[in-house]
Amino acid sequence: MTDDWRQDRIGSALRGGNPTVLRRMEAGFAVIGDVQFLPGYSVLIVDDPAVQRLSELPRSRRLAFLADMDRLGEAVECACGRLDPAFRRVNLEILGNTDPFLHAHVWPRFAWENADLVRGPVWLYPREWWSDQRYALGSRHHALREAIGEELDRLAS
Repeated sequence: MTDDWRQDRIGSALRGGNPTVLRRMEAGFAVIGDVQFLPGYSVLIVDDPAVQRLSELPRSRRLAFLADMDRLGEAVECACGRLDPAFRRVNLEILGNTDPFLHAHVWPRFAWENADLVRGPVWLYPREWWSDQRYALGSRHHALREAIGEELDRLAS
């Protein structure tokens, strides 16, 4: 598979060609992050590439997006808590400074993180980690993907 989906994450998800998609949600897609230096990092992406800000959605879709973010956060929390006893919490963020479409970050946080980093935002992690192949999403993350997906399904029922 080529990386063309990275150029159009939403369109490729709508077409079924985004390999990071965990589940279709009411107002978007739950995807696992491209980088996994904090295993379980996931993102909720809106299902309309023209939507850049939460305030651009009609109230019902806005509430659906926030409910999806809550569900993804809880799924990551449950899955990471089950797979890593050092799991501490999740951080939820809607930033929108890099990608032009509405998305929400779900960052699991762990007791094994460096003491200088664990109390701050994830964005303070070394810049090179974001592109380091050691942390790239890969087949070794299959069990984690499955666990988050199962939790999403459980929380939906």
